[in-house]
Amino acid sequence: MRIGQGYDAHRFAEGRRLVLGGVEIAHHRGLAAHSDGDVLIHALCDALLGAAGAGDIGRHFPDNSAEFEGIDSRVLLRRVISRIEGLGFRVGNVDVTVVAQEPKLAPHMAQMQERLTSDMRLEPGRVNIKATTTEGMGFAGRREGIASYAVVLLEER
Repeated sequence: MRIGQGYDAHRFAEGRRLVLGGVEIAHHRGLAAHSDGDVLIHALCDALLGAAGAGDIGRHFPDNSAEFEGIDSRVLLRRVISRIEGLGFRVGNVDVTVVAQEPKLAPHMAQMQERLTSDMRLEPGRVNIKATTTEGMGFAGRREGIASYAVVLLEER
């Protein structure tokens, strides 16, 4: 078994849509990024790649490449899953925490879990997503952006 952890953060930006866990969430601001800015999936990709000893998301999908500009992060996640499977691993389980003062994420959690479970070809119960605030502290608490942490367990086939 191999364990990986990932982290990502993006600042809010006007005129962008907010996407977390592959779900578009109604909000007056989105996240600034080269891709769709899905911090949850970006942290998850880093955790998966790290556990497999395969670097990080920036190595595989550089933010200076036109190929990945505006890309749906679910596409990146499916590519990462193919990559780690090609290295002889399968996902045991995933645990993700999103840090956001706004918007409220509870109404969207089930859909996020369903999408991630589907994209990673896992059975239900192997993907857990949590959300928390920082009680007004730090950049997330000041409503400047959103961060996400991910931990994964990979099993060798």
